[in-house]
Amino acid sequence: MTRAKGAAMRRIQAGNALSAFGLGFTVPYLYVYVAQVRDLGAGTAGVVLAVFAMAALVVLPFTGRVIDRRGPLPVLVGAAVLASAGAAGMGLAGSVPAVVASAAVLGAGTAVMQPALATMIVWSSEATTRTRAFATQFFLQNLGLGIGGLIGGHIVDESRPGSFTLLFTIESVMFLVLAAVALTVRLPAPSGVHGTPAEAGAKGGMRALLGHRAMVQLLVLGFVLFFACYGQFESGLAAYGTEAAGIEPSTLGTALAANTAVIVAAQFLVLRFVERRSRTRVIAAVGLIWAVAWIAAGYAGLGHGSQAMATAAFISTYALFGLGEAMLSPTVAPLVADLAPESMVGQYNSAFALVKQLALAVGPAVGGPMGAALHGPYIITFVLFSLAVTVLALRLGKRLTPVQDRPSLAARTRVVTVHMPQPADAETVAAAR
Repeated sequence: MTRAKGAAMRRIQAGNALSAFGLGFTVPYLYVYVAQVRDLGAGTAGVVLAVFAMAALVVLPFTGRVIDRRGPLPVLVGAAVLASAGAAGMGLAGSVPAVVASAAVLGAGTAVMQPALATMIVWSSEATTRTRAFATQFFLQNLGLGIGGLIGGHIVDESRPGSFTLLFTIESVMFLVLAAVALTVRLPAPSGVHGTPAEAGAKGGMRALLGHRAMVQLLVLGFVLFFACYGQFESGLAAYGTEAAGIEPSTLGTALAANTAVIVAAQFLVLRFVERRSRTRVIAAVGLIWAVAWIAAGYAGLGHGSQAMATAAFISTYALFGLGEAMLSPTVAPLVADLAPESMVGQYNSAFALVKQLALAVGPAVGGPMGAALHGPYIITFVLFSLAVTVLALRLGKRLTPVQDRPSLAARTRVVTVHMPQPADAETVAAAR
């Protein structure tokens, strides 16, 4: 990596960590704030969470083309300012229209930030350093969220609405800090792109992306990944734990802490194992680990052990999910970047972010009622979804070139990855030599 790219990457990662720190102050308390502190009711709180997700689904289809036309930096700055306004509005909102509008603005801003940051990381890294760059981003995000949530928990007081206003103000300021840090970044132009970002972005389109069969398979795999894990954390799995396993609500916080702790502790240890191995086989291994996690959850709720054993098994479920997440962070996001043509990196990142948000919207809607009432079918369903991750990952591996699947080969071979969204990806390997 050149000195310029290294300097840009450090600033991008610092801004990313600070914005995650700000998010950590409010994410765990959003429901309580709307429903109880502002006394707007559980129904309004549910609408706010839904609007937060729907705003992302509305803006993401247009985000990628704007990134490719204008570059990721102005998009990130604009999204950070928008998110800052949404967070400030949320802290001051006292009526249903105000809180819903603030949620829409905040949700749209944070959603657009994801592909913009990912594209900046791609532009500031090489194929051989991209795996570590995305792993670092994931590590810093979780560390920032964890520290922010921990500090926020000591500030928040349900009897004092002003304490929540302070939390949202801190979040708003952290988004502005991200924008300020981003403006100091001298973003290197992506190698291989000729002309201006607008000229490059005009060459791509959704039709080209959907014609790229490897990318389509990765989008399907991404939906299953996020549906089977992230989409269940605060909905179906939480409902299952309290209803079937008799887990105390406070234990849910312990389980989430165990998840974060595993990610923070294992990320760079896992990275050493992952970065020289086949990406799709690593993802396939994650599917098996998550299947074991769901079996542990099944034991917690359907077994006949003691309450202590059920609690330990339930916490282990979240810890195993964390291990899988640590393995995914250096594999999936860099693979999206390596599959993208240079002129369509923003559109590929936005498409993957859209699939993620869709899974996060559908996951709670399906998993919540099942986890609360259909305990056995719920566990069986998500064991099967986890095994589907393994099958889909192995099938995807057949469509990738050797360097796309194992980027460490780039340092030992003259094979060049072909970024062409055409049907026969595997058959074009010879043309890359």
